[in-house]
Amino acid sequence: MNPPSPNQLYDILGIGIGPFNLGLAALSEPITSLTTIFFEQGSEFNWHPGMMLKGAKLQVPYLADLVTLVDPCSRFSFVNYLKQIGRLFHFCIKEDLFISRHEYNQYCRWVAAQLPACQFGHRVERVEHDADLGLYAVTVRTLATGQATIYHARHVVLGVGSRPALPAFCAGLPPERVLHSADYLRRKASLPAGATISLIGSGQSAAEVFYDLLTNPAAPGYSLAWFSRADRFYPMEYSKLTLEFTSPDYVDYFYDLPPARKARVLAGQDSFYKGINFELINAIYDELYDRSAQGEPLAVHIQPACELTAVATTPQGLELTLHQHQQGRTFHHATDVVILATGYQSTPPAFLEPVREHICWDAQGRFAVARNYAIDHSGRGIFVQNAELHTHGFVAPDLGMGPYRNAWILNEILGTEHYVLDRRIAFQTFGAPAPATAPQPLAHAYDPR
Repeated sequence: MNPPSPNQLYDILGIGIGPFNLGLAALSEPITSLTTIFFEQGSEFNWHPGMMLKGAKLQVPYLADLVTLVDPCSRFSFVNYLKQIGRLFHFCIKEDLFISRHEYNQYCRWVAAQLPACQFGHRVERVEHDADLGLYAVTVRTLATGQATIYHARHVVLGVGSRPALPAFCAGLPPERVLHSADYLRRKASLPAGATISLIGSGQSAAEVFYDLLTNPAAPGYSLAWFSRADRFYPMEYSKLTLEFTSPDYVDYFYDLPPARKARVLAGQDSFYKGINFELINAIYDELYDRSAQGEPLAVHIQPACELTAVATTPQGLELTLHQHQQGRTFHHATDVVILATGYQSTPPAFLEPVREHICWDAQGRFAVARNYAIDHSGRGIFVQNAELHTHGFVAPDLGMGPYRNAWILNEILGTEHYVLDRRIAFQTFGAPAPATAPQPLAHAYDPR
């Protein structure tokens, strides 16, 4: 790979290389008029390594890769990846729309290895703006040498992702007893044999960890408890008319709703993007059924409608305080370890502080993201990836919408529709007709003459 050059003016400087910015790098690679560079502080591409569980699958079909939905002829498609590594026929015979998380990670690593614009082992420390030149000066530290270098770019795209979210009352608790699901695989081997392990959460990550612990032959003897604040352990909704909500049509509709109404709508859409794979729910139930049918004792406790409100250390381990919100009752549960599958949170990165006044913020201190995914006052200088849940809807973290968002950003930067965007793909209509601006004439009655 060619080293990044601080003497070159880049059209796009990407910060963070997850699937979304990697897709942007792949879609921008054939555009010869663009100069791009992407920085990632990790030493290599590795997507959610702490949850790379055997058998865990993506919740989007393989065509929702980095590029296909806007450029199906791209050499960076998943299908071409299979062809290049000699597995296309195997995949075809397998007849499965949904690939494993491990295979997706391998595909992304294959793409990253072909893109010299993707530079790993570099940490962005400061972003400044030169208003006179209309450029961004980005300070980047090479972690291997400690050297800091300034790169200049016309546009910046933030793809820094989100961080594991832990309840505030868990601060200061022993990390060997309290961990986030994002660290599960790294910490799995250190879980004490025969421990009582409590899992908090109702989504896919919680279900995957629970099933892995339930079926782990290498460490039998766990006593497992699974608590969810949600009223039930619900599946991800995959009906075809619901899937139309993951469309450009719905993004347009949702974006135009008033902010307060957006929040109310999002609150009712958990099953669209926070649920559990239907097959996994069934696998958990079948495992429990088979054990009970064989007369095995089940050291398992599963309980919905319970919110974790406090965690305290005791001489024996931990004491969880939970509130059953339907009954309005609070109770305690003793455990050795608690695993928190409590999701992720996005916070503005510290390196943006020098350009804080250059950025649009909403009343809650979040990015005020424009329809074109820009957050700066010029409307086309700084763009974001997966930081627009509150403005664009639940599709923000959806891998399948990544190519669409990247194509929009590239078209905006180029000032032309280089990638043709689908604008109307849903059979259903989401909004009411626009009010008429003037009285409409009555339709003529049928005249048989």
